[in-house]
Amino acid sequence: MTVLSPNPTPTSAPSAGVRGHHRRRRTLNGLRLAGIALVSAVFAAPLIWMVLAAFKTNVQIGNPADAVVFTPTTQNFRNVVSEGVFLPAMLNSAIVGIVSTVLSALIAVPAAWAIGRFAMQRAGNWVLIARIIPAVSLLVPWYYLFARLEMVGGYTVLVLSHMFVSVPLITWIMIGFFSGLPAELEEAGRVDGLSAFGAFRRISLPLAAPGTATACVLALVFSWNNFMFALILSDESTKTLPVALFNFMSYASVDWGGLMAASTLMSVPVILAAVFGQRYLVAGLTAGATKG
Repeated sequence: MTVLSPNPTPTSAPSAGVRGHHRRRRTLNGLRLAGIALVSAVFAAPLIWMVLAAFKTNVQIGNPADAVVFTPTTQNFRNVVSEGVFLPAMLNSAIVGIVSTVLSALIAVPAAWAIGRFAMQRAGNWVLIARIIPAVSLLVPWYYLFARLEMVGGYTVLVLSHMFVSVPLITWIMIGFFSGLPAELEEAGRVDGLSAFGAFRRISLPLAAPGTATACVLALVFSWNNFMFALILSDESTKTLPVALFNFMSYASVDWGGLMAASTLMSVPVILAAVFGQRYLVAGLTAGATKG
């Protein structure tokens, strides 16, 4: 009597396939990490150079031998603060940025809710057109208009000029966010006796807090970094940080050490806001990407 043994189960082929899959996965992960490192290095290189140059003398900045290894100095930072121009300019930037962002949010957030909730597509297109128009093309008529009104050099003209960009920016971001909120939530509030605006204020606005924070931060960063508006429409008492940095450049020379130190100090608030608010910024930017 012959006993038939069961067919042997091939184990080598699946294990080889699994090993090949893991090998390909490790290769893809390595390539992905290499790509991320390359992109990060490209974007971080100017920032690293700026910070290093802030602790160098002008001679060291121009010497390739002192690119990485050098004797640091804090004289550039002391000069920037002691000149008495940087701190008032920082205060001006904070005033203009905060006021323009708050006023823009008060106008843009309700407008975005109305456009998104009531499907006002044409109004949304007009907002997009306002975003496309180069703001620099309006500097000449703005200067002529505000000069006739004797407003050039004050905070009001700077706030209004920044709002021209901030209002469409916040509106365009928030339209997608409000469109993604379920309409049934507001309908339930209307059933309970809320008006349309009451449903917006009590239901939609709290839910849109991450998106509102994101839009306001982006508007504030734009205002903080804006150079052209303040250069044309401000005076010595209201000039902002980007204009103050321009003082380190002259016709014959450039104080690279002072310029890099001032640029480093100017970048610190924006970097801190990005580091500590990264989670909320990402949540706000991605929340309006889906509907339902």
